[in-house]
Amino acid sequence: MIRLTLNDLHLNGEGHVLHEVLPGDYLYAGGLAFASRGERSHTNDGPGGGDWHVHSDREAFIVMQGRGAMEVNGRRHDVRSGDVIIIEPGEDHHLCSSEEDPVVVMWCHAGPERHPQQRGEQHDGS
Repeated sequence: MIRLTLNDLHLNGEGHVLHEVLPGDYLYAGGLAFASRGERSHTNDGPGGGDWHVHSDREAFIVMQGRGAMEVNGRRHDVRSGDVIIIEPGEDHHLCSSEEDPVVVMWCHAGPERHPQQRGEQHDGS
């Protein structure tokens, strides 16, 4: 896991905004997630209903609002508005939202090609 703040990003108008920490020329997947109070993401969605949630590439989370913790390989790291969390390939990760101030995050992946919609292909919403 890499932890930054928005102020740590060096924006130069070239490529995507996370190009220094998220390899790939284009953002190709992502979204905005509104967590419920006390919610833990990806619980029981691993193989056989287990708690394991990993990717083969880096994933970025930008905490837009609220507080919580990013659980990485069983260890909790407090997060709050303005934090940028980079999850490394193979790291088991879960976002845990605060009860008092639920978290809102943007998440994304980058790669060598644009999102299918940007290439003129149909997109199924996943």
